Amino acid sequence: MPRVHVTSEIGALRSVLVHTPGKELVAVTPGTREDYLYDDIIDLEIAQREHRRLVAVLERFADVHEVRDTLVEIAGRPEVREFLTTRALEVIPSDALAKQMAALSSEDFVALMVEGALEDGGPIARALNEVAYALPPLPNLFFTRDVGIVIGEHAIIGSMRHGVRWTEELLIKALFRYDQKFENGGILYDGSDEKRSNYTLEGGDVHPIRPDLLVLGFSERSSPAALDLLCDLVFANCNVTDVIIVVLPAERTAIHLDMIFTQVDRELCIVYPPHFVGPERLAVLHRRKRSKGVKEVPNFFAAMQAVDQPLEPIFCGGNQRTVQEREQWSSACNSFAVR
Repeated sequence: MPRVHVTSEIGALRSVLVHTPGKELVAVTPGTREDYLYDDIIDLEIAQREHRRLVAVLERFADVHEVRDTLVEIAGRPEVREFLTTRALEVIPSDALAKQMAALSSEDFVALMVEGALEDGGPIARALNEVAYALPPLPNLFFTRDVGIVIGEHAIIGSMRHGVRWTEELLIKALFRYDQKFENGGILYDGSDEKRSNYTLEGGDVHPIRPDLLVLGFSERSSPAALDLLCDLVFANCNVTDVIIVVLPAERTAIHLDMIFTQVDRELCIVYPPHFVGPERLAVLHRRKRSKGVKEVPNFFAAMQAVDQPLEPIFCGGNQRTVQEREQWSSACNSFAVR
């Protein structure tokens, strides 16, 4: 029986996959932060300390699995090592990197996959201190939700919008494919195999509400083509019958749906008010199983009412617009229900 099972955002949390930030964050500098999708650089010690606090809370409610530790457990198996090495070298052909990866222990191999590997720069590159990464580091890996998605008992590997995150897809696929702790009913969609540039899907835009209901975000990171494909797959393979799609604005503070909306209780959600109430509210679509096309609905709350899932909003930042904007800038809507 599959061990992974997610049908809501608010059910009792039994198991969670996390990644404690490590040396990969050191690659993010003022000059490279945009390349790595950061607004600012983060102090590694502070990030680790805050993450340990999060894990300490999660451990009170659930089994916590560290990405790095879990990968080390399976990286000694020949088929796992071959899968990760072969797929990495398909993107970055390098005899030197292949030899390096083959000689590493499981711990060092996983460290290289997460923290990246510098290329062997030539004399000019070394003299100018401009040696780049052959294998990119993964400073976004602690956003495990983006790449590892579960709907019902099925796993989904996200198709990352930006190439700097492609290795994350391989690591999470290895866990879903080879680790019994993440046994599942099958990988419904594998973003690590996606070659079409207009098919991108990230888990911050995928919100299971009930076994039969999904809320999705059309955003900078998740494309309409991928969302349609996801709908087709869950209609055919899961218990999902209704999908509500929120059309996000092209704003840096709304790259995922979870930056402006999170369900926190059966009938409560935290929202960024300007996007959900009033004249600036976002467009919302409703797609049903076995129905042709989609239906545009007046607003998000009307859409949820229509599928027997009424929600009351908690306003991020209260009722004052300036406070709302300041709070949302710091990701105040990104809440997480553990029980």
